[in-house]
Amino acid sequence: MNDDPKQEALAAWYKLLRQPEIPMDSEEHYDELLKAADEMERAGLINSAEWRVLVREAGGAFARSFAGLGGGT
Repeated sequence: MNDDPKQEALAAWYKLLRQPEIPMDSEEHYDELLKAADEMERAGLINSAEWRVLVREAGGAFARSFAGLGGGT
């Protein structure tokens, strides 16, 4: 296990992006991703530029979910 809190938090965020542990609709998934990104920024694990990257990726996943298979995970 990696001892770097930033790397652990980012790995957890990307895992949530790709494979949420619980089924949720697209809006819930997007909200959870944003909450996680906000918390990482609040905790000082990422800076505002890194936060913006995560928000863009979450937005892209949200948009793809509607273009793809019916709006859920």
